[in-house]
Amino acid sequence: MIDVPWKIFSQTGNIEAYLWMKQVESDDFEEEEEEIDDSLLKDTHL
Repeated sequence: MIDVPWKIFSQTGNIEAYLWMKQVESDDFEEEEEEIDDSLLKDTHL
C-alpha cells in the first residue's frame, strides 16, 4: 500500500497538507467501519 500523504509530504515538505490528508484518510476509515457495523445491526434485527 502506498502512503500517498507521506509521498506528497516528502516531495513538497508541506506538513499542513500531510496532516490534513492523514485526517481525511482516518475519517474515511471510521465511516467505513460505521457502515459495516450498521449493516450487521440491520441483519440481526430481521
